[in-house]
Amino acid sequence: MNLDPLVVLPDMMCDARLFAPQIDGLSHDRAVMVGPVHLGERVEEIASMILDMAPHRFALCGHGFGGTVALEILRRAPTRVGRLCLIATNPMGETPVRAAEREPQIIAARTGRLEQVIREELIPELLAETPFKAHIFDMMVDMALSLGPDVFARQSRALQKRRDYQRSLALIKCPCLVLCGAEDLVTPLQRQEFIAELIEPAELVVIENAGHIPTLEQPEATISALRHWLT
Repeated sequence: MNLDPLVVLPDMMCDARLFAPQIDGLSHDRAVMVGPVHLGERVEEIASMILDMAPHRFALCGHGFGGTVALEILRRAPTRVGRLCLIATNPMGETPVRAAEREPQIIAARTGRLEQVIREELIPELLAETPFKAHIFDMMVDMALSLGPDVFARQSRALQKRRDYQRSLALIKCPCLVLCGAEDLVTPLQRQEFIAELIEPAELVVIENAGHIPTLEQPEATISALRHWLT
């Protein structure tokens, strides 16, 4: 059995709670650590900090923004990453339109309206209709508020400046899992299929009755997929 430590990287404005069920379910078999994706001004800087504190060799799982950082880590240190999991990840660079849309969000967050931005502009389209939707929604808001407006601004700027990783996908040679929710409107299934096709050894797992946050919407199905990927 492969027992490399697992490094998980949360999505934008999320902390370790995003992976809480998976940390609990997988830490019986191996060390699990959460990378600090809330530090640094650019994806490259965040990746460097995580590499400095990560084990020499590890399995890497990134969700959304964390998936972007994971791709940069793999680009910089491919021999250190034993296997890769991308959850709800967009490998493309920022479009000018999306970059411009972030500016009023950053201003609003910095002028005391972070909760409004999170509730009205970012979260409603993230989640599928499940019995736990309201609870997960509240947790997402709480995670964002606990990180604060400065982190929101830094992560937004990092996304605006991120490189396009589509060409890097074809160079990935480690065992790779591409995981997504069937009802994800943010990084839809078609895009995840595209990623899996570009990464030659990739397995695509689609989690039913889940949107952009399968780790919390369908935690047991996500644990099962990750356990299979790890072993």
